[in-house]
Amino acid sequence: MTNRRQFIGGLGAFGGLAVLPTEMFPTLMAMEDGAPPTEYKIPPLPYDYKDLEPHIDEATMKVHHDKHHQAYADGLNKALAGLATARDKNDFAAVGSLSRQLAFHAGGFYNHTIFWNNMAPTGKGGGGQPTGKLADAITRDFGGFEKFTAHFTAATVAVEGNGWGVLAYHSALKRLVVVTMMNQQLGLPAGSVPLLMCDVWEHAYYLKYQNKRADYVKAWWNVVNWKDVSARLDAAMG
Repeated sequence: MTNRRQFIGGLGAFGGLAVLPTEMFPTLMAMEDGAPPTEYKIPPLPYDYKDLEPHIDEATMKVHHDKHHQAYADGLNKALAGLATARDKNDFAAVGSLSRQLAFHAGGFYNHTIFWNNMAPTGKGGGGQPTGKLADAITRDFGGFEKFTAHFTAATVAVEGNGWGVLAYHSALKRLVVVTMMNQQLGLPAGSVPLLMCDVWEHAYYLKYQNKRADYVKAWWNVVNWKDVSARLDAAMG
């Protein structure tokens, strides 16, 4: 089983991302006194590296989780430290650059935390179709599950360069929307709460699928954890 890392969270709204309450992440907790952590650490996977095969391979999961997600945690911590130093020294020459780094790395840190929990091994929570309130909302807002998956797939495959396909609940519009995110933070409408995220940065699929992004997204549907997505909708509507 994947080594369990102590994970301290309580991440707020960084880079324009609307985030879910911390109760959505049992391991995403603030300090006992309610203060933010002094250092952000990546969560453990909720399954083993190999458990999403054959749809997502073990080698990709190891590099993606242990290297790429870790880099975002490191970048987030570095950006926060840099901003604290700027305030202490009353030297804000680099605050613009540091703020952009904060948005990018906080986005990568948070997006991947959702992504891991959005998936589960096929037949053990992964795959199939949603039920209950989520299924009803998908039918209402997209005309049915098949139309939704076709819409989401087309939008996600068409992301230019690096980014994400996102099913979100828009708190002001009171409806589900499919949007795409460039890089880790660009393009998500204000007021959107991510429910389901598909990572289409090349590192998420290139070892197995090379440049066949559409094949990767098609396979990814087999590991979508609808129970997790449903819980996020409940919390977002809350």
